[in-house]
Amino acid sequence: MKTPSAPIDDPAAAAEALREEARIWLSRLAGAEPTQMDVQAFQRWQRTSPAHAAAFDEARRQWASMRLALGGLLRTDPKIAARHERLRHGASAQPGRRAFLGAAAGAAVAAGVVAVVHPPLGLWPAAGEWRADERTATGEQRQLVLARQVRVTLNTQTSVRRQAEGLELIAGEAAIDLPAEGGAPFVVSAGAGRALAGGDGPGRFELSYLQGKACLSCLEGTVRLEHPAGTRQLQARQQLVYDAQAISGVRAIEPADLSAWRRGELVFRQTPLARVVDEINRYRPGRVVLLAASRRDDPVSGRFSIAVLDEALLQIQHSFGLQARSLPGGLLVLS
Repeated sequence: MKTPSAPIDDPAAAAEALREEARIWLSRLAGAEPTQMDVQAFQRWQRTSPAHAAAFDEARRQWASMRLALGGLLRTDPKIAARHERLRHGASAQPGRRAFLGAAAGAAVAAGVVAVVHPPLGLWPAAGEWRADERTATGEQRQLVLARQVRVTLNTQTSVRRQAEGLELIAGEAAIDLPAEGGAPFVVSAGAGRALAGGDGPGRFELSYLQGKACLSCLEGTVRLEHPAGTRQLQARQQLVYDAQAISGVRAIEPADLSAWRRGELVFRQTPLARVVDEINRYRPGRVVLLAASRRDDPVSGRFSIAVLDEALLQIQHSFGLQARSLPGGLLVLS
């Protein structure tokens, strides 16, 4: 399992990164048969320090509490219950790994394969993100300086893997700043598409890949998308969206709003409340669940500081007349 390549200077971010590693180990060990290398790697990680062992204990306790909270949501939200049933029937049990959890981790709670491939409420990385070379924790941002002085800024909950031509964006969001020097284009792949830029001057673009949908935005210079559905060229202040099958049309964007996260802000303009909650969940530890179905499409406009998102949630609660209920494991239910 990949862990951060260098220490994180911010103690709070370092502690959150360690908790995230523990959650990855818990979900990894709960999913399929462990190899001997898995066992040895986990035991080495757990013995690294008392903080590592404590983080894993906390992850187990959190998952136990989460199961209780999820039980309540399954009883009260038909949509979540239906999705849970689909995932449960589509996954196969892995009893061997559950036995390993008991032997190697004491009283660890077996999350099951559904929790590995589809983490409950997105509380930890999915299995596909384990192959990342770099991964940011919830609320963390990190800058990488690659060959030819290409600068890549990783947003919260972002996983990338280095490749010969550039990067693979496994999940999350990245901003790429390209130098003026020429050379081969820098390539960022995400899902079914590849974004190519640079080689003929400076450039800046951003790419996000969340829940199977990618959003490519050109801020400076040009960027080309290569996709099974065709090729598109973006100019500055243009954006498109694609998934595994299709590419959207090109639309104009406001770069200052798009890059607000790099300044520590989230900007919404007539954004549906459900999407606002989803975006807040990417930056805030725990999980906010919006149960007020009649409010999901209500528009939200505003500028919120990432550092104090609980204040943003309080504003949303009062603006839309919502009731807030805190549950174990950092869950906040708005109804």
